[in-house]
Formats: sequence, C-alpha cells, structure tokens
Amino acid sequence: MSGALRLLAFGRDVNHSRVLLVSPRLLLSRALGSRPQISRSLQESYRLLQLPDERHSSPAQVKEAYLRLAKLYHPDSGTPTADAVLFARVEEAYRAVVAHQSETRATAGEHDVNDEEKPRGAALPHRHYLSYEGIGSGTPSQRERQYRQVRVDRASEQVLNYRQREHERAAAAEGALVERDMRQRSRKIKITQAVERLVEDLIQESMARGDFRNLSGAGKPLNKFEYNPYADPMTHNLNRILMDNGYQPPWVVTQRDIRETCAKIRKKLSEGRVGLSDPLTPKEQSQWEQLCASVEEDLVKLNKTVDNYNLIVPMLNMQMVHFSLPREIDRAVKAAHQLSLVQQREREGTREEEGGEEKSQCSTQAKKYTRPDVVDAKFAQTKQSEA
Repeated sequence: MSGALRLLAFGRDVNHSRVLLVSPRLLLSRALGSRPQISRSLQESYRLLQLPDERHSSPAQVKEAYLRLAKLYHPDSGTPTADAVLFARVEEAYRAVVAHQSETRATAGEHDVNDEEKPRGAALPHRHYLSYEGIGSGTPSQRERQYRQVRVDRASEQVLNYRQREHERAAAAEGALVERDMRQRSRKIKITQAVERLVEDLIQESMARGDFRNLSGAGKPLNKFEYNPYADPMTHNLNRILMDNGYQPPWVVTQRDIRETCAKIRKKLSEGRVGLSDPLTPKEQSQWEQLCASVEEDLVKLNKTVDNYNLIVPMLNMQMVHFSLPREIDRAVKAAHQLSLVQQREREGTREEEGGEEKSQCSTQAKKYTRPDVVDAKFAQTKQSEA
C-alpha cells in the first residue's frame, strides 16, 4: 500500500478480480464519523444554549451563549423576560456542555487549563452584566431601588418642564386672544357708530321732508302688549309682533301638517272600509289590499316627516312616534264596525217609528167604526139596502 492510495482486494477468482480504491480523506471522514453519539439530554442542552452542535462549538461560544441567556432570564435582571425556572435550566445546560467539552478534550489528549470553563459549585459571575444605566452601587436590589428613585426624579423634572412650557404657550395664546378681541371690539364699535349715524341722518332727512306727518295714531301712546314677568320684554314684544303677523315656528307648522295628513289617511281608510261588507268577498279583499298598499306609502312619507319634526321640536314630551299600518287598519275596522252598528240602530228606530204610526192609524180607524152613531148609521144603511 502506498501513501496516496490503498489497494484493498475484497475478492478474487479465476476470471477477474475486484479492487476498491479508497482515498485518505474518505478514511478520515469515516474515522471521525465513528465518534460515539451524544445523549439526547446533552443534545437538548446544546439546543437550549442555541449552539449548533458539539463539534462546531468552542468554549468561548458556549460561554458567550450562556452570558447572553443569563442577561435575558436571570431573576435579578429586571427585564420582562426574567424567569427563574428557565434560568435554572440554562445554567444546568451550560454545566453539562462544559463538562462534555472537558471530557472530549481529555479523550483527545488535550488538557483544559482555563479554570473558568470548568463547572464550579458557586454561582457564576454574571451579575456584573446586569446594568441600571451605571447608576447606584451595592447589591442588585439596592441598585434597583436607587435606579427607580433616579427615574422618579427624572420623570418629575420632565413633568415640571412640560408644565412650564404649557404655561408659557397658554400665556402667549391668551395675549394673542386679548389683542384680537380688542381689535374686534373696536371694529364693532366703529361699525355700530357708523350705522347709528346713518340711521339718524335718514330720520332727520325724513322729518325735514315731512314723511312723519299725518300718521295714524300720531300723538297717541303705543299699544302695550301683555306683560310676561318670566320673559325678556324685548323678546316678548318681538314674539308678539311675529304672532300678530302670522308667523309660526317651523315645528308648529310641521306638527299641524302631520295631524292633517294623519286625519286624511284615517278618513280614507274608514271610508274604504265602510263601503265593504263583512266578511269580505274575494273582489272586496283585493280592493282592500290595494287601498292598504296606497295607505302604506302615505304612512312611509308621514313617518319621515315625523322624524324631521322630532329633530326640531323644542321639548321631548312633544315628540311623536311613528304611525303603524296595522294599528291604523284596526282603527279603521273598529270605526267601520261602530258606524255599521249606529246605522243599524237608526234603521231599527225608523222601522219602529213607522210601525207606531201604522198602529196609531189602525187604532184611529177602529175607534171611528166602533162609535155608536157610526154603528147606527151603518146598520140603517144596511137595512135600507136590504129593503
């Protein structure tokens, strides 16, 4: 066998022989692959430390991974991810990985001279990686309290600065508003004075022309309106003038329109029902359904008007509810039934009056024929006819 290639004969017979050429690289890979596999718990430790595997993880990488996880999961770290149980698992995995690497190096003939990479019974020096922005001294709990106090002082200072800025801004805005109000007030005064001067000039010109002479009621006192102690006199007088000239608020006009429309719809239903018999025939049923359909369209429009009225009415107790077609139909049916009863009673009363008149006529005739003189005259007439 040479240094470059090895010739291995696996079988040879009379006719031919089989040979296999194997390179040193292949033999080395087989030798490395024959390394014993690690246990499942050790694989879980590598996975927990987020390491690739035991062959590609150096002691420095293992230590760096452990410190990174300690900053995240240590109970005293003050981070949202702090978890005592998970940190205990990380520490246990780190110890197992370090022990495995030490055994591997001892098996390969290497000696570990770094004492920090060997597991120790005491806690590892990870606390100096926990930072509170470099504030405070002492134990982690003392540093945490000092850091909290510093944060409180910092927040108080920020609040004071914010309030000071807001006060300065409000003062500047108030000064601007005062200046603007003064300008608007002066402008309004100027406009009012100009209008008053114009009105006074027009009045004087009209008086000079004699436009105010021979007016009706000249020299007489003005008619005073009814006094209302709960209203402003000027407002009361203005409202009185509007009322005398036929003005009405929009909600009053809308309310009147709603009532008039409702009365028309009910009259339409009542008249349509009165002309039908009870029970309805098929033809009358179709007529009644057509009438109800037309009334339903009218009610839809009326309900929209009711919605507009409810938006402008000044008092809640004056608002109206929607009109319902079934309720209006029931009202019309009841009204038609009552009207039919009244008509039936009137007919019965008329018949009774007619029967009473007939009875009185019959009794009058009977009395007439039963009188003695009438009977004697009849008897004499009968005798004469017989003779």
